[in-house]
Amino acid sequence: MNDGAGGNATTHYLRPGRGARAMNRAVAALTRRGMSLWGSRVLSVAGRTTGIMRSTPVNVLTLDGEQYLVAARGNTEWVRNLRAAGIGKLSVGKREEWFEGVEILDDDRLPVLRAYLRRWAWEVGAFFDGVTADASDDELRTAAGKHPVFRIKPATAPEQG
Repeated sequence: MNDGAGGNATTHYLRPGRGARAMNRAVAALTRRGMSLWGSRVLSVAGRTTGIMRSTPVNVLTLDGEQYLVAARGNTEWVRNLRAAGIGKLSVGKREEWFEGVEILDDDRLPVLRAYLRRWAWEVGAFFDGVTADASDDELRTAAGKHPVFRIKPATAPEQG
């Protein structure tokens, strides 16, 4: 886990508008019913101040046998909560998978971001300031600082109590 400190921490955050929030609710509702749209999962992470589980739809990227979460909108609430909690839950329908979120830093993010943009540019490209999957490494590196990336490692559910 990474606490987000150091040169890779970002305050960049693109707050979703009313339309995006409505779309997120619709995608989350379908995903909760077992219908994954383009790889969607419902991400649940304990809130960093309340401990209450907070949920949002996300896209899980599989690359070279590993799974990743990319924060297309930047330093979102789920990013800050995952940094604090270290673990989260991904679900589709009744299937739940607990995971440890390991933040990927610096140039290690580049191949993940490139693959993410190749897969979901139609959905998230506007959040990357014109940077595409075909951008140079330098262009992608400039954008990378605004988009946290986490590798998903399987974990066990926390103890209830």
